[in-house]
Amino acid sequence: MQKIKYKNYNPKLKEECGVFGISNTFDASTLTALGLHALQHRGQEGCGIVSFDGSKYHSEKRFGLVGDNFNKEEVLKNLPGNYAIGHNRYSTTGGKVLRNVQPFFADTNAGGIGVSHNGNLTNAITLRNKLVKEGAIFYTTSDTETIVQLIAKSKRKKTIDKIIDAIFHIQGGYALVMLAQNTLIGVRDPYGIRPLVIGKLKNSYVFASETCALDIIGAKYLREVENGEIVYIENDELKSLKPFPPKKIRPCIFEYIYFSRPDSILNGKTAYEYRKKLGEELANEDDLNADLVVPVPDSGNAAALGYSQKKNIDFDLGLIRNHYVGRTFIEPSQKIRSLGVKLKLNSNKSVIKNKKIILVDDSIVRGTTSHKITKMLYDSGAKEVHLRIASPEIKFPDFYGVDMPTKNELLAANKTVNEMCEYINASSLKFLSLNGLYKAMGYEKRNNTYPQLTDHYFTGDYPVKIIDELGKDKITQLSLLSNASNN
Repeated sequence: MQKIKYKNYNPKLKEECGVFGISNTFDASTLTALGLHALQHRGQEGCGIVSFDGSKYHSEKRFGLVGDNFNKEEVLKNLPGNYAIGHNRYSTTGGKVLRNVQPFFADTNAGGIGVSHNGNLTNAITLRNKLVKEGAIFYTTSDTETIVQLIAKSKRKKTIDKIIDAIFHIQGGYALVMLAQNTLIGVRDPYGIRPLVIGKLKNSYVFASETCALDIIGAKYLREVENGEIVYIENDELKSLKPFPPKKIRPCIFEYIYFSRPDSILNGKTAYEYRKKLGEELANEDDLNADLVVPVPDSGNAAALGYSQKKNIDFDLGLIRNHYVGRTFIEPSQKIRSLGVKLKLNSNKSVIKNKKIILVDDSIVRGTTSHKITKMLYDSGAKEVHLRIASPEIKFPDFYGVDMPTKNELLAANKTVNEMCEYINASSLKFLSLNGLYKAMGYEKRNNTYPQLTDHYFTGDYPVKIIDELGKDKITQLSLLSNASNN
């Protein structure tokens, strides 16, 4: 069956993948499914679990949501064992086919290994081409398979040494959770761009993309995996290696702004607290007065509340979100797709009628959603709609695991703020300054004195060099196999 190419109407940034792993515990696969459920916001395209029962590995992969696939005993009983890793997928490289759903598994001369990866390699195509020339055979179009191939190809004897061998070849932003028989392994890239945390449940250790996945299973949060660190659990003992030369940590700023679940802890505070502070700093930089502060749900909720409290302007839900959009099994017709943002949001007319509104969101990517929301509010009787964005202008694309448009598609890369305001048809438009963003993070301003975040979206300052020549579609560079198949 030919695969229909359907681009979602929502031009917001897409979440990265979510990874989870747990060591030496009863019902490891069930706990992994729960952890993935908590990380569902990081990827809704596919999900998978690999378990180890002491002698054999077991794997189950599915399209769609965790709750729709790993909710029955007959599925989980196919995943026996006291060790398991899992993955939620949103594709940033590779096609939307089942063979690209993780975790990946490979047999090596040191034994089997399962790999879950969140992030993106900036030299995957270069490495892949080299490996293919040397005789490697690739089954998927995911850059994660490059890591698996490098591990399998290593001449080192121990699995942990093979992993060290492999990660010295890769570049980019990545967090890896791996299972090698009775050893659970977590790896974070040298700059700590992609997140990975450690928890403990009785005598078992847990790796996860966010702390909310620890909370759902009752695990205690211990700490983050440090940038450039390899942490592995062997014989119920946590061991650490730091094979890379030390670098200053540069976590992705969009984990704070948008990606992480609001209740997840980042650097000692919840993402919700940071987002409220972003709204407060936005209010500090703004001299506008209005009748009402309205968030774009759910991405603008915390920032709008912070803005409202700082300005002492009423906060209300002028937009209502349909949380079930995207759950249908029916391919939408062009007529339905043309409804655009109305599939997801509707105006709360009695709240916004005849009001001067400050509309708060976390970011603007292409601007099409902002344009439609502004029109919706005007059509519902708003007198004025002033758009306020709790981050600076996004002018540069991402290459570290975020599905972001090319520079030609980024509104702020091609228009001035005044031109953006005219395109969106807002009464006014203002972005949080870069120094305001850093102040909300707890730094005085962006300079060399303070730890720097990965903020290339706004500055063009990429911490890791982009090796691959990246066209519009990385899939065509990764494989000759058509993506029409669902296998």
